[in-house]
Amino acid sequence: MKYIVILGDGMADYPIEALDNKTILESAYKPNIDELAKKGILGMVKTVPDGMKPGSDVANLSAMGYDPESCYTGRSPLEAVSIGIDLNDTDIAFRCNLVTLSDEENYADKTMVDYSAGEITSEDAAKLIASVNEAFKNDDIEFYSGISYRHCMVWHEGPLNLGLTPPHDISDRKITEYMPENEVIRTLMEKSYDVLKDHPVNKERMDKGLRPGNSIWLWGEGTRPAVSNFEESFGLKGSAISAVDLIKGIAISAGLRSIDVEGATGNYDTNFAGKAKAAIDELLNGSDYVYIHMEAPDECGHRGELDNKKLSVELIDKEVVGPVVEAMRKAGEDFSILVMPDHPTPIKIKTHTSDPVPFLIYRSNDEKDSGLDSYNEKTAASTGLYIEKGYTLMQKFLNK
Repeated sequence: MKYIVILGDGMADYPIEALDNKTILESAYKPNIDELAKKGILGMVKTVPDGMKPGSDVANLSAMGYDPESCYTGRSPLEAVSIGIDLNDTDIAFRCNLVTLSDEENYADKTMVDYSAGEITSEDAAKLIASVNEAFKNDDIEFYSGISYRHCMVWHEGPLNLGLTPPHDISDRKITEYMPENEVIRTLMEKSYDVLKDHPVNKERMDKGLRPGNSIWLWGEGTRPAVSNFEESFGLKGSAISAVDLIKGIAISAGLRSIDVEGATGNYDTNFAGKAKAAIDELLNGSDYVYIHMEAPDECGHRGELDNKKLSVELIDKEVVGPVVEAMRKAGEDFSILVMPDHPTPIKIKTHTSDPVPFLIYRSNDEKDSGLDSYNEKTAASTGLYIEKGYTLMQKFLNK
């Protein structure tokens, strides 16, 4: 039996007036997923435990079968693992976003124009982070470049529990009330603006009509991750496919093969077909389990892009689910598919929520008559099946 997780990050949503009060999942054209829904099991699952923030870190740990209440140490350490940073027990890793802030003279009066600096390229970002590192690196603090706008800062024997705010939670808002209380963090962010605002890379970007990465934004601090080995926990050799450092870091920490796909961007222009091909190759060449993570619906949700979020779901269906199912049938493999988001990222509020999300489990050797013709929030809730502890869904999926 081959096990395949199709994780559409943030694709759950609220009813949207422009879609006749339907959600993205209700209105998107997704015949492959809906066909699986007719012959599978649908329900709702709570991926974010009460009292924890609804980040992709917590929610994806749940989706992978890990209890975030016992193993979560912070988001940035997982990304640090992906970048290749060797954290000591006393190191504190921070996510370091390159963001676009408005140009008010006083830093605290600025507005979070874009938490991703216009989806800045990794090449441009590396030069900006190198300048930040040159300006601020010392015996305690060092910066590391990652992918696009997502980077890391490591503070040796630094502090925890600083109450830092993710920049994607404050899109289009003044940053005044979200400024860090910690003096070192606050000063680094403020001074980074002076380093970056007139940087040659940013001048070139603005000349091209692109948004500059004119400040860093620090958040998501944590210690070295404490994730158990997936094969030892579940008895399956597995792989993970994602364009996002966070997911790569979880995969590496769990002993999964982290597969890089050329052209994978984490947005709706990502190489969906390449991800499907990589998943098929893994499944036909030794892996029993593949976790295919697609960030696109989440990114579009954060930007309030209704059409692109809907398109992302449709591309996941057409270019990932369809080809993977076809390849498994052609190979004569018994397979199970789990389709789910990690959390909702509603268009209306442009950030994550802790609401339960719909899931679909299909087994090729145990087809059901679900009596449902679509996979969405409404049909999944109608079954009455509700899994309160999200990490236990993986045990159900794997028949453990």
